[in-house]
Amino acid sequence: MHCTRKVLDDLIWVGADDRRLSCFEGVYSVPEGVSYNSYLMLDEKTVLFDTVDKAVYQTFFENVEYALGGRKLDYLVISHMEPDHAYTIGDLIVRYPDVQIICNAKSKTMLGQFFPQDLSARIVLVKEGDTFSAGRHVLSFVNAPMVHWPEVMMTYDSTDGILFSADAFGLFGALNGRLFADETDFFSEHLDEARRYYTNIVGKYGPQVQNVLKKAAALDIKYVCPLHGFVWRSRFGDFLEKYLLWSSYTPEEKSVLIAYASVYGHTENAANILAVKLAERGVRVRMHDTSVIPASNIVSDAFRCSRLVFAATTYNNGVFVTMENLLHDIAAHNLQNRKIALIENGSWAPASGKVMREILSTLKNIEFIGDNITLKSALTEGQLAELDALADILAADL
Repeated sequence: MHCTRKVLDDLIWVGADDRRLSCFEGVYSVPEGVSYNSYLMLDEKTVLFDTVDKAVYQTFFENVEYALGGRKLDYLVISHMEPDHAYTIGDLIVRYPDVQIICNAKSKTMLGQFFPQDLSARIVLVKEGDTFSAGRHVLSFVNAPMVHWPEVMMTYDSTDGILFSADAFGLFGALNGRLFADETDFFSEHLDEARRYYTNIVGKYGPQVQNVLKKAAALDIKYVCPLHGFVWRSRFGDFLEKYLLWSSYTPEEKSVLIAYASVYGHTENAANILAVKLAERGVRVRMHDTSVIPASNIVSDAFRCSRLVFAATTYNNGVFVTMENLLHDIAAHNLQNRKIALIENGSWAPASGKVMREILSTLKNIEFIGDNITLKSALTEGQLAELDALADILAADL
């Protein structure tokens, strides 16, 4: 049975939810599942925008068949060749042998890498600025390289002001019957997962996102149709403001992230005392145990907060593994424009502070706050003054 929804009378969502996926891309926990969005335009020509992941192929093909209502499928537009959106292209061609594929040159190359069939005869190559008429709808194409693969292409329908935005403006989480962001209390219920999605999937490519946002600013956008998450038809400007912050590595809020790695609780105790001192100074604190909280959540808060504190025990003459993994993840996502403080612990040869500083020194426009605070097994009474001084510095302009 089909499970579809109308975006507009002649634009149908034919995607599917996957609630059984526990780890997106083998890295990111998705306790609320994920949606794979595909859209079918019913004009003089029928145009499908992207396919879906193999996990939901049966629902997808039932939806496409129902939405077509006996018509043939004329065109497939490829926005993004990542397999969660392109895996079922091969099956689509078998089911709809006359379909032509609209894509750019880089997607054409990747089609040849992913699929053994010779698809060259059915490919309609387009480049930025080209237009295509499906009848009433006139489509134009906007390249979005490295948001977050090099072949990514957005499509703009000037007739109804629809931007098919590929992976941009998506989020983790199943739709659960709701298609539009305004059918939810989005900024209370879903902003955290939208931030986690952006920072971990696209966060490394802030300059490229900024370039695409400049292109989008020239378009009269009434609807945004991403490949994951909700369709936007109102208040999109509020969400766009978040993208402008995230992609420019501007802190979303004046707050302090404290992430700690503690084996027997002594490093955690120092982190807790610092959190108390910050709270007493009226500072918002977001706190994570790196051994418990997935790195993707902590990366998300590192983009959110203006000040970062990392506290870790020494381990194998380095830094405890969960903290080391987190810091490499943060560095890989190109975080910038932050002030950072470090707390290290080591019973005989503290080394974690040095290693943490080395990893984070690769980031742009960061400032380390003072020297490392060093614990020898446990915090001493005399070191409370060091935490007080650190709290004063962190709270100074917050």
